[in-house]
Amino acid sequence: MPRLSLSSRLALLFAACTAVVSLIAGVLFSRASETHFIELDQQLLDGKLVALRSALQGADDPVLFAQRKARLQEEMSHQTDLSLRVRGADGHVWFDSTANLPDDLPTLTGLSSLHSAGTAYRVFNAPLEPGRTDGAQLTLALDITHHQHFLQRMQHLIWLTVGLSALATALLGAWAARSGLRPLRRMSDVAAGVCASSLTQRLPHTQMPAELAELAQAFNAMLGRLDDSFQRLSAFSADIAHELRTPLSNLLTHTQVTLTRPRDLEDYREALHSNLEELQWMAQLVNDMLYLAKADHGLLMPRREPLQLAQEADALLEFYAPLAEDAQVRLTRQGEATISGDRSMLRRALSNLLDNALRFTPPQGEVQVQIVDGAQGLHLSIANTGDGIPPALLPRLFDRFYRADPARREGSSEHAGLGLAITQSIIRAHGGTIRCESTQGWTRFVIELPKGD
Repeated sequence: MPRLSLSSRLALLFAACTAVVSLIAGVLFSRASETHFIELDQQLLDGKLVALRSALQGADDPVLFAQRKARLQEEMSHQTDLSLRVRGADGHVWFDSTANLPDDLPTLTGLSSLHSAGTAYRVFNAPLEPGRTDGAQLTLALDITHHQHFLQRMQHLIWLTVGLSALATALLGAWAARSGLRPLRRMSDVAAGVCASSLTQRLPHTQMPAELAELAQAFNAMLGRLDDSFQRLSAFSADIAHELRTPLSNLLTHTQVTLTRPRDLEDYREALHSNLEELQWMAQLVNDMLYLAKADHGLLMPRREPLQLAQEADALLEFYAPLAEDAQVRLTRQGEATISGDRSMLRRALSNLLDNALRFTPPQGEVQVQIVDGAQGLHLSIANTGDGIPPALLPRLFDRFYRADPARREGSSEHAGLGLAITQSIIRAHGGTIRCESTQGWTRFVIELPKGD
């Protein structure tokens, strides 16, 4: 069975609600009308009972009753829809004002109803003399057939009103729902037309109802993220092509030149060593790309072991000490803390930051490693002196293949611009964050990590 559309569901819901409300209102009105008729009949019968008791006062035996019979017939002739039956104390019928009165009229004192031979009666029983139950009994039978016909017509009208109101509400509800859901159809059209060349489309959320404006804003934000991701992917593909083009061209050119004429064994050996360097750089680039791909898919699962950050930092500073000495750069470390993390991954992240800091620190400069064990987590910063980074470039430092230094050569076999991206992936895998600050002659990479267990 095909599923109902949202407009159809809303229309049916409106129709059902209207039908229920109309039906309840009709039933209440019908019950109120019936109760009102009963009250009117009771008032009429009470008034007639007073008149009959006055006419039959003292006629508590058949002889006396026969003397009052003419007056009683005159009294009953004034109202044709009202009949009277008088019973003696022994239960015998003394008088029937109408010949076709049912034999099975109720005898219980009070008001009751009876249906007989297609006629509806309101029957009222009372003693001839108030308070005396062993004397003659008066039974008044009021023909209320016209009341019943009115109530039946009213019930038919109620059902007709319920049906017509439900139908009208369904049609109006369908129109209102279709008009109100027009922004959703617009969103559907935009979503159906989304492709690589149309990610800049946006929904006019300011013209939408308040209930859909938030959804439209979320949809626009999703399109913005998709557009940004696609642009990054396109730029990423172009960067890979640029990075691999130069070493591949070098390999092809060097190999073709080597093969132009016969050469000595030493020349071939030198050519192979040169080609090997380019191939090693390309292999490292591919490995880095695979590493970032694993990070994008959440496949980096760091092992957890207690680490002394001061010891790890000192080991790396000792490794870079010769390079720092040649570059006339001073290395320092302050603070200590313990963290639960993956030693090899964290060493790789810190090594990338230290290598980056040493390359951009001028002679007589300084590289500082600071470790702060805070109440909310661990803070580790690696700062270096030198030319600052413009604020506009800071958000892009962690993009793949991005190089803040325009002097860097395209396709350099030394650095491909993936170190900071890998570092960010490692820090995120440990549940931390990393940011860059560059002010007052210092460039500082700040890492915030949770303490862990």
